[in-house]
Amino acid sequence: MGNGTSIGKVRGLGSAHHGAHHWLLQRFTAIGNLVLGLFLAISLALLPGYDFATVKAWISEPLPATAVALFVISAFWHARLGLQVLVEDYVHIPGNKFAALAALNLAAVGGAGFALFSIVRLALGGAA
Repeated sequence: MGNGTSIGKVRGLGSAHHGAHHWLLQRFTAIGNLVLGLFLAISLALLPGYDFATVKAWISEPLPATAVALFVISAFWHARLGLQVLVEDYVHIPGNKFAALAALNLAAVGGAGFALFSIVRLALGGAA
């Protein structure tokens, strides 16, 4: 009893038992974004100036560079998780759903990769 109707069992309706993992990842990345965002906001607010040389010197230090890189990874991952749920819930045609998820993954990985490349370039002194 309590396991659903007979026709529901036959059709395979019910929980797929993988939503909790996705939900937890969304919450963990949100907490990471909050902590890292507060650290970065406070750290930037304490800078003596906001010119390029000052910010470049700040991001050249290991702790801020690592924090910014982790923030970028967490923010893009969080956005991808949220938009994945949106696509899965509202795009019903299988081909369109596949294309939307592929574009979403490409945009998330490409955006995060470009941001991380930019951070490394600034942190290692490659930008003028």
